[in-house]
Amino acid sequence: MKKTVGSIDKIIRIILAIAVGYFAYSASIETQWVQIVLYVVSIILLVTAFTGFCPLYSILKINTCKVKE
Repeated sequence: MKKTVGSIDKIIRIILAIAVGYFAYSASIETQWVQIVLYVVSIILLVTAFTGFCPLYSILKINTCKVKE
C-alpha cells in the first residue's frame, strides 16, 4: 500500500476521531444506531491516520504525503 496520508492530515484525523468518539460517548442520542455509526467513523479515522493509507484518497487520486524521491 502506498502511503497517501500526510503528517498534518494524520493530526487532523486523530483530533477528529477523538472529537467524534467523545461526542458519541457523551451525547444523549436517542437512537443507538447513530452512536454506532459515530464510533465506526471514529475508528476509521484512527486506522487511516495510523496506517497512513486512505482508500478514498486512492480512488480520488489524492495524496497529502510528501515523499522524498
